Order: sequence, then structure tokens, then C-alpha cells
Amino acid sequence: MSDGFDMSELLKQAQDMQAQLADAQAAAADTEVVGSAGAGAVTVTMTVGGEIRRVNISPDVVNVDDVEILEGLVQLAFTDAMGQCSQIQSQAMGGLGEALGGLGGLLG
Repeated sequence: MSDGFDMSELLKQAQDMQAQLADAQAAAADTEVVGSAGAGAVTVTMTVGGEIRRVNISPDVVNVDDVEILEGLVQLAFTDAMGQCSQIQSQAMGGLGEALGGLGGLLG
């Protein structure tokens, strides 16, 4: 007695979605974002994949007597860039991540 449920078709669809998700993540990984702090005095350019490409620091914010301010600006610029990376990853995945998450670990 068949109830119309085809487990092999479900698994194929899940594998297709997983491949689409991997493709979207790979495409997004090469996208560059620029995080900034201190009105652009410090910028961090990185890929969505997490590779830091450049750190630019304006000479105006370099003060050897107050390194903590510079450290804070670099941290804020990096945090800004990471936030942009998260947004791009979420957009690239669309609903695929939620759909795959709902499969209860069938794919590994």
C-alpha cells in the first residue's frame, strides 16, 4: 500500500538544495566588504569568506601615547565588516538554510 511518499525523491530534493546552498555560499565568499570606524579613519577590507585583504589607518589617528584608541577603532572597523559579511551570507542563502535546517539532520 503506497501513500505517495517517495523517500528517494525527498532525499534528491534535499541534496539539490544542499548543492544550491553550497554554490550560494561559495559565490558570496569572494565578495568584499569594507568596515569603517572613526568616520573612515580606520577601514578593514575583507571577504565574506573571512579573508582580511587590507587595513587602512589614517595617520591622523596614530598617537603613540594613546594606542588604545587606535586599537578600539580597528576593532570597531572589523566588527562593522563582520556584520556586513553576515548580512551578505544571509541574503545569499535565502530560504535554503532554513529549509535544510528543517530536515532534521538527514544530510549529515
